[in-house]
Amino acid sequence: MIMKWLEAERLGVADLLEDLTDDEWQRETLCAGWTVQVMAAHLTTSTRTGWGDVLTGIVRARFDWERMEDLKARAIAARFTRSELIAQIRATAASPKRAPMAAPIDPLVDFLVHGQDVARPLGRVREMPPEPARAALEHVLKSPFWGARKRFRDTGIPDLPAPELLLLATGRKLSTGGDNTVDDSNTRSK
Repeated sequence: MIMKWLEAERLGVADLLEDLTDDEWQRETLCAGWTVQVMAAHLTTSTRTGWGDVLTGIVRARFDWERMEDLKARAIAARFTRSELIAQIRATAASPKRAPMAAPIDPLVDFLVHGQDVARPLGRVREMPPEPARAALEHVLKSPFWGARKRFRDTGIPDLPAPELLLLATGRKLSTGGDNTVDDSNTRSK
């Protein structure tokens, strides 16, 4: 089931990216410092990253995972055009390949959350399907990688729909207007 959801999310994000104007393509996402172009580049990496890439990248980034992801995404964004990045996402939509150490559901979490990271600051509505959002949320709440336990340690888990709670669990602030940015600089690639 995860692969069907992931394929649909990858294709949906590719559709969203194709629909953006040139100006929107250069606008910042909810991940501070990342434009839509850099985010699109990041989304191409889950099926194209192997152990060699991780080992080389982490050494180059002085063992800082977030820095490694940032450097990698920016390098890919500089290397490929908009249409090439979108084509890469489409070409791997049904691929089960994932980055080393990633759980099978992690790429789905990435696309669900990063689709919102792109859409929300642009005023675009991108519905998050409830069943995949619930499955992704269950994973994020258990996984030490995403940091959800730390985020909810003092406040507990709020009573919100799964899509909104997934965004909070992965470090996004929810607001009805104004600031809708990621609240933790260590969540860019998560």
